[in-house]
Amino acid sequence: MSTVTTYQVTGMTCDHCVRAVTEEVEALPGVDSVAVDLGTGAVTVTSQAPLDADAVRAAVDEAGYALAS
Repeated sequence: MSTVTTYQVTGMTCDHCVRAVTEEVEALPGVDSVAVDLGTGAVTVTSQAPLDADAVRAAVDEAGYALAS
């Protein structure tokens, strides 16, 4: 059964931002898909099991952005 979680990411302003966040989060183990809404900053992740929030935060940080608190 899949788990769907939505995160808020700050600082994204263009399609390059979307690609960077998507690539980093997709690289996390267990992630099946990532959908980013640039307008709202919502990042919806479908995974095989719940993800560790710190791992998601680190992936978003690596892309150059931040999870909203």
